[in-house]
Amino acid sequence: MEETENPGFVFTGKKRAAGADGFDGDDLFVAKTSTLAPAWENDPAAALASARHEFGEHGGVNMSIEASATFTVMEPETMRRMFAGELGPDRDFFIYSRHFNPTVLNLGRQMAAMEGTEAAYCTASGMSAISSVLLQLCSSGGHVVASRTLYGGTYALLTHFLPRACNITTTFVDICDHEAVKNAIVEGRTKVLYFESMSNPTLAVANIPELSRLAHDKGTMVVVDNTFAPMVLSPARLGADVVLHSISKFISGGADVIAGAVCGPASLMNSMMDLHQGALMLLGPTMNAKVAFELSERIPHLGLRMKEHCHRAMDYATRMKKLGLRVIYPGLEDHPQHELLKSMANKEYGFGGLLCVDMESEERANRLMHHLQNYSHFGFMAVSLGYYETLLSCSGSSTSSEMNAEEKALAGISPGLVRMSIGYIGTLEQKWRQLEEALSRM
Repeated sequence: MEETENPGFVFTGKKRAAGADGFDGDDLFVAKTSTLAPAWENDPAAALASARHEFGEHGGVNMSIEASATFTVMEPETMRRMFAGELGPDRDFFIYSRHFNPTVLNLGRQMAAMEGTEAAYCTASGMSAISSVLLQLCSSGGHVVASRTLYGGTYALLTHFLPRACNITTTFVDICDHEAVKNAIVEGRTKVLYFESMSNPTLAVANIPELSRLAHDKGTMVVVDNTFAPMVLSPARLGADVVLHSISKFISGGADVIAGAVCGPASLMNSMMDLHQGALMLLGPTMNAKVAFELSERIPHLGLRMKEHCHRAMDYATRMKKLGLRVIYPGLEDHPQHELLKSMANKEYGFGGLLCVDMESEERANRLMHHLQNYSHFGFMAVSLGYYETLLSCSGSSTSSEMNAEEKALAGISPGLVRMSIGYIGTLEQKWRQLEEALSRM
């Protein structure tokens, strides 16, 4: 059966012979004009629904898993043309799964649709996505300006690994101080402005449109980690050039896979997959096709999950604040960037699925988490986020432990800051009673 196409659906048939293809370009990712109706442009769920649906090999409603590491061709000449870049995955020609795999490519199309970018490539972890982008955009002697409040692994990459191994240096700034950001960017030298849409763990919200304008005025690329706010924020639609994700978190939702994604212009994706100088191609952070299949089945209900994460986080933050706790949550009106987030957020997805409670000291933070897990069973003491159960961690001694005391103070990370990734298991009132029980023991 030859490949036939209907709007939004693709039925894949037998591999075509190279001579019948007629494709002679060398771009693996091809930018396509969006066909989204204007009313859908700011709704990632609608954009996902409009993306093409890949059916299984025998007509199954789910895509088949392509578990092969290598792929055969019908004619000897085809292989030469594939290695010459004349035939590629956009025409159903595959060489080797470190380059491209049909199942992983399908997940990439879903990520690109969700983030509103021309293309996306899915990787084996969030850190591999981050490091690959930075290594592609920066050469030896390159300069990055970054938020001083970042995930600890990213901070370590920028502070220690890249300067030592690659001679790439970073200037850290308060991302909310736009004058400091502007002054730190050196035109002609600074290649990347890097920040998180919602900072880990302090939940500061970046002004993506203004920061993008400042960077672009000086010829600098804007790279945004959107792990904390999928569906809630769409950085590319707000001006960012590249959007990164640790798919392991909210997008997966099951705390059972490690995965990442790079979403951005087709030109960048093509350069990153270049046989001679592409960071993704040569460093090989390859996603397993079986993992890609699992994730592609979860993305369609990500919007529903995010709405419930955010709804419960807002409810708990409001009630905890009334009890006199020091709560940090962008949905609360006293949050410094509350109005900013309202102006940027996609409607109906809320203000994020994480909240923080500042218990002032690590000892008090540990006591609270002990009661929440071992007495009232409100959640689990574990790093990561986006799980259906609530996850609790004291950030200063866990996911931000790569920073020293001075760096944590500058980043606004208190020793007693408890980060809560709010789950949706059980009823809201049932889980609130468990939270109250733990607080009463404090």
